[in-house]
This record gives sequence, structure tokens and C-alpha cells, in this order.
Amino acid sequence: MTTASASSPPPSVPAARSGRPLHWRVRFAFLALTWGFSFLFMKVGTESFAPFQVTLGRLVFGTAVLAVAMAVKRERLPRGARTWGHLAVAGFFLNALPFSLFAYSELTIPSTLAGICNATSPLWGMALSLVALSEDRPTRVRVAGLGLGFLGVLTVLGAWQGFHGLDAGGTAMALLASLSYPVGWIYVRRTLAGSTESHLSLTGGQLLLATAQLAVVTPLFTGAPDHWDVVPLLAIAALGALGTGFAMLVQYGLVAEVGPTTAQMVTYFVPIIATTAGVALLDEHLTWSTPVGAVIVLAGAALTQARPRSGGRSARATAGRRGRTVPDVERGAGQAGGDVEPEPGRTVRAPASGYERAVRTAELEAERTVRPGSWAPRPEPSGGGAGPA
Repeated sequence: MTTASASSPPPSVPAARSGRPLHWRVRFAFLALTWGFSFLFMKVGTESFAPFQVTLGRLVFGTAVLAVAMAVKRERLPRGARTWGHLAVAGFFLNALPFSLFAYSELTIPSTLAGICNATSPLWGMALSLVALSEDRPTRVRVAGLGLGFLGVLTVLGAWQGFHGLDAGGTAMALLASLSYPVGWIYVRRTLAGSTESHLSLTGGQLLLATAQLAVVTPLFTGAPDHWDVVPLLAIAALGALGTGFAMLVQYGLVAEVGPTTAQMVTYFVPIIATTAGVALLDEHLTWSTPVGAVIVLAGAALTQARPRSGGRSARATAGRRGRTVPDVERGAGQAGGDVEPEPGRTVRAPASGYERAVRTAELEAERTVRPGSWAPRPEPSGGGAGPA
């Protein structure tokens, strides 16, 4: 709230560790707060505007921010009809559809519940990847995480009380919005993974097409607003400019500076902030089952992202067979995954096939947890992101 990557940002973990730690922590906090407050902004926006209008405004402001960034960096939009066709589908599943569903859901459910439903994206991603990605293999830990996560969903919804007091339609729309993200990620994984275009270029094209889709749909289902209240309008502007536009730019820099593993942790703060904001600023009612269920959901989501340990054993075994030491392989791992810095002056030979399979498995796991709105799965969140809507 929240990425097959064609051109993953180059990791620079050592610089992050020894450079400006406060700087990346400030950006980390900014992302968590912005994505967490997105659900409050949607709630406030729908007080004066129809959900489709909220989504259209969000996309317009978000696209404008990326357009400015592209102009400053002298980036151009992607080329090729095939690429634009794939971006249109990605824009629908990663932006137009989930943004609209979340906006509609908040007409009848509190923003706290919408934020927690958004945290189920890694669970949906785990379930879908087992079916759609033949390279992905389940483990007992990840399957347990999937079951635990959905048990948390039932806890949040108060299943033992017959879901009393909840709007079924609004809750279903929020869960469908969370499901839409991994559908989009898998589509991108299969179609745009080999693109040579930059993240900024593809994201700009994706948001532009999503905006066009809403520009066509919105007049068909809504009329002109009766009045333009300042606070809801500012909420929509913040939702688009900060949560959809600027946050994407910050996200890419954060992943490049501190590495995907640290950057993805922002996903787990989003539902906490969304719940806190809803209760403190909107006076939304909170029962004991909501925070307890949210913790269970987040624990399950974390388990679904657990990396199998077999890769390490495979790497060590392969290293022994090929006459290389384990440190050689591990330095290769750092070069490929951005987690270990090669020893200065040491030549790192090509990784063995067993290690390559381990890295590939880690990459597939990473691609399921993406900040919603980003065109391509970022290395491991929702995300999260998965992240907010």
C-alpha cells in the first residue's frame, strides 16, 4: 500500500550500510506512513466523490508525478504495440481494478478492515503461484503460512460469530482487490520480464493506461460531483501524488540502497498504520478480533515468503563437486542477489547450476510481494505489496 522483473534496480547494500542509514530509514518510514494512510485517504475521498472519481483522481495525480520524474530524467515512454498491450493488462489488474474495488469497499466497511484485507495479497500470491508458476515449489513452512494467514482472515472477520456486523459485499470487494494484485504480478512475470525498458518508463506507461481506462469508465457510471469539498479533494491529491506517484520513486531507491529483504519489511507496517489511523482519526470501532487476526495474517504472510534452506545445501554440495570453496559460491550469491559483497580484488567465478536454481527460487518468492501500483514485481514484498491499495 505494497514487485519477473525486467530490470531490477542494482543493489548497493554496502553503500547503504556504511553511507547514510538515517536517510533510508526516513524513506522507509515515509513509505509505511503513506501506504498506511492510503486507506484513510480513500475513506475521506468517498465522502464527497464517487469511488470511480476517487480512483480517477488518484491515478491522474500519480501519473502527473511520474511524468515530471520522467521529464527530469529524460526518460521516454515504452515503444512497441505488444509492450503497450501488456501494460494495459497490467494497469488494469495492478491499478484500475484494485484501486476501484478498495474505494467501493470503503463505502460500507471501515478503512481498518480494508487495510487488513490488503495484507492478504502475499497469501493470494502464494496460492496462485503454486498453480501459475511451474518453477515455484511449495514447502511445508510456506503451506503452513498460507493456512495460518487465512485463519487470521477468518479471525478478523469474526467467523465464529457468523460474520456478524460486517458488510459481506464490501469485505468481498476488499479481498478481491487484494487478489487482483498477484494476478497482475504473475501476468507481468510472464509477459514483461524480458523488457529492456526502465522501471520508470514502464510504470509511467502503466499508470497512463490505467488512467485512460478510468477516464472512459467513470463518466459512464457517475455524474458530476454536486460539490467539491476541499478536504476530500486534498485527500485524493495526497492519495495519488504521495501514495501512488512519489512513493513508487522512493520505493525503487530504497530497494537499490538497502536491498530487497529490508525494503520489503515496510509491507508489515501498512495494516498497523492503517488500523491506527482509522481508529485515531476516523473514530472507527475496533474489536479484539481485528488486531489479533491482523497479527495472524501478517505472521502467515511472513511464512509464505520464507526462503527454502535447501538452496544453501545445494550450493555447498555443488561447490564441493566443482572444486570451489563455499565462500566462493556465497560471494557469487552476494553478487547475484545483492546481500553479500564480494571480497575486494577476488575474482568470482560463474555460479554452479545448483546455486543458480537456488537463486531462481529466491527470485520467484521475491516477486510475489509487491507494493501495489508498481508495474513489475520488485525483489524481496503488497504487497506486501504487498502494500496498500
